Amino acid sequence: MKMNRWMQAVLAAGLVCGVTAASAQVKIGVTVSATGPAASLGIPEKNTIALLPKEIGGKRVDYIVLDDASDTSRAVQNARKLIDEDHVDAIIGSSVTPNSLAMIDTVAQGKTPTISLAASAQIIAPMDAKRAWVFKTPQNDRLMADAIAGYMAKHGVKTVGFIGFADAYGEGWYAVFNAAAAANGLKIVSNERYNRTDASVTGQVLKALSANPDAILIAGAGTPAALPAKTLKERGYKGKVYQTHGVANNDFLRVCGKDCDGELLPAGPVLVTDQLPDSNPVKKPSQAYKAAYEKAYGAGTVATFGGHAWDAGLMLSRAIPEALKKAQPGTEAFREALRSALENVKDLPVSHGMINTAPTDHNGFDTRARVMVQIVDDKWKLLGD
Repeated sequence: MKMNRWMQAVLAAGLVCGVTAASAQVKIGVTVSATGPAASLGIPEKNTIALLPKEIGGKRVDYIVLDDASDTSRAVQNARKLIDEDHVDAIIGSSVTPNSLAMIDTVAQGKTPTISLAASAQIIAPMDAKRAWVFKTPQNDRLMADAIAGYMAKHGVKTVGFIGFADAYGEGWYAVFNAAAAANGLKIVSNERYNRTDASVTGQVLKALSANPDAILIAGAGTPAALPAKTLKERGYKGKVYQTHGVANNDFLRVCGKDCDGELLPAGPVLVTDQLPDSNPVKKPSQAYKAAYEKAYGAGTVATFGGHAWDAGLMLSRAIPEALKKAQPGTEAFREALRSALENVKDLPVSHGMINTAPTDHNGFDTRARVMVQIVDDKWKLLGD
């Protein structure tokens, strides 16, 4: 009898362990720039994480959200904590290019699939053993640079002045825009840099103006991109001013005000979702995100940067059930299966476009993920060709 009871206890314990393993939750780590110079990007991303599904593929999903304060070292520290202490199955973040680039070694070493919310193609290319663990939801800067250069060429621009961040974002944008400009017959006549925390860019603007360019491209992101725009207005520049998709939120409009009226930029369709024709395949998924965000945070609050976090959630919602067919959460086998599933996402409609990833393309967007937009009376206006 005692042996039978002992056997029963062992069997019961085995059943309990089996149930625990089968119902183990999926842990998603998040590091975003909710404070610091990139806060206008990180806040809507953090807000959006709260809207992501709490159950996928029959598993509870827990999100562990950290703030990297727009700091590269903090982003790396957060990634290490999420991997080594929290044992996450995947990471979403960071918000900006320098942070995301700095995290690559850490997430690759930890064999943890990571979906960046930053723009630079350098985050995922050229593909190698480390970048095999990294994905991104913002449109590649080359895709957007091509849109800007093409639009400039169609509208009579011949020469362009460049003013960009003095970091990986600005350097990356100069490289891709230089190639796009050459392909469209444009000449870059000045190349200036400034820091995200600078209080003045008068010197850089004066140097750019001395080259007398037909147009100026500001390669900045978030509210710090308003400083060159305001300075150009103060100095009486009469040419067209272009921005990157890094400014596509209402905080930028608030800070720049009337000084940015008339500026042009490429953006994800979600920025002007209400203006998209019904025939646009991105209208329905972008409207879904807008409805979810504004239900939670109020009318007019939706931001394109939050859309990148939403799209990361949609990628994981597609990939996690596939990974669960091969392994259970909390294991290296599951993380590898999840990585494999993320690089084989097909025809996924998201707020910024249609995603089709591949082993050589960890972004998966095509031209459906961009539109040209102009700032008119503190609002975003969809443009044609």
